[in-house]
Amino acid sequence: MSAVDKVDLDILARLQRDGRLTNARLAADLSISETPCWRRLKRLEEEGYIEGYQANLDRRKLGFGVMAFVQLTCTAHDEATTREFEAIIAHSENVLACHNTTGAADFLLQVVARDLDDYSRFVERVLRKLPGVSAICSNISLRELKASNRLPLL
Repeated sequence: MSAVDKVDLDILARLQRDGRLTNARLAADLSISETPCWRRLKRLEEEGYIEGYQANLDRRKLGFGVMAFVQLTCTAHDEATTREFEAIIAHSENVLACHNTTGAADFLLQVVARDLDDYSRFVERVLRKLPGVSAICSNISLRELKASNRLPLL
């Protein structure tokens, strides 16, 4: 991977704000010609600085009224159990994020559900059946103050 410079960071910052920017608009905003801008953008994509493009959706308008942060404590840490655990989590669409953490719990999950009944079914059908998990601690979000995936680049 090559290093990123100020222009690269500016491209990344602008695309974080608006992933639909055209190359022409991006080049104009940066005061560079379109071909070098396109080359930089392609390099940033190829080197993995840009992992993809997506629309940010309003979960509530789409019927996902519950956001939970779930701490999981595990008793089994062997390779086979870990692989099975990770596969189940990776394929669970309700899990938006999963982090292996330090502290009292081994994993922290960010989970969405349509309502509390839907969340309860998810706990019963998925979380309680995860291999090696000995404790589940759910924290339901009462109000979302900030949600972002944008990195502080500039």
